[in-house]
Amino acid sequence: MKNIIITGSTRGIGLCMALEFLKSGCNVTFSGRCAQLSDRLIEVQSQYESQFLYVPCNVHNLGEIQGLWDKSKERWGTIDIWINNAGQNAPHEYVYNTDQRHVDEILTTNISGMIYGCQVASRGMIAQKYGAIYSMEGLGSNNMIQKKTILYGTTKHALTYFMTGLAKELKGTGVIAGRLSPGMMLTEFITKSADGNIPAIESDKSFQKIFNTLADHPETVAAFFVPRMLSNTKNDAQIMWLTNMKTMGRFFSIPFTKRKLV
Repeated sequence: MKNIIITGSTRGIGLCMALEFLKSGCNVTFSGRCAQLSDRLIEVQSQYESQFLYVPCNVHNLGEIQGLWDKSKERWGTIDIWINNAGQNAPHEYVYNTDQRHVDEILTTNISGMIYGCQVASRGMIAQKYGAIYSMEGLGSNNMIQKKTILYGTTKHALTYFMTGLAKELKGTGVIAGRLSPGMMLTEFITKSADGNIPAIESDKSFQKIFNTLADHPETVAAFFVPRMLSNTKNDAQIMWLTNMKTMGRFFSIPFTKRKLV
């Protein structure tokens, strides 16, 4: 039985991964900004009470991230896997039209929050002489540039660089670092706009077509990720769901299949 911490695990892919870990018999610390449990998490807690812990945590705050580690360690004894999943999207807008509030929010969440998480988890795991740290890649990690998403892409490009470097720094400590590459998923990142306007998935028909071809439900991706994290012992591993071969297969199958997520 392994002990898991996932930031941003109250919804989306974070929640789906947490549920998969629970089904696999792991102990899981859920975390999010809200102080109180949602109805969904209350339901999960009632089903997996002995395996469940919730710790409120805003990843903008290093002290709260340290508290997430400390409370989890107090409950579980040790931590086997830490996942930096908390993320923030920006409005689907040209960067020169994006206000400072959204710029600060996405940089602080996606870069500073991820780095803080790695710092806390690295120190704790080095002390216990083992553990694995994973961070969630996204659009931009593979250098692809898409207009009106370059703020988000910049943070994910930085994440990939940082996690690759962290893996080198952890070599010989007994702790490993890796990346999770989910591809496109049907989550609130897509269905809700960061600025409250009509999301791109509704307003941009070309994006909608690509999304319906390449995207998957987060439950599908989580079911792929979790067993591979539980069995992985390789440092600097990239666990990738939407591979190049899978992408080509999806496009070649367009005339024969009608994938429609939205």
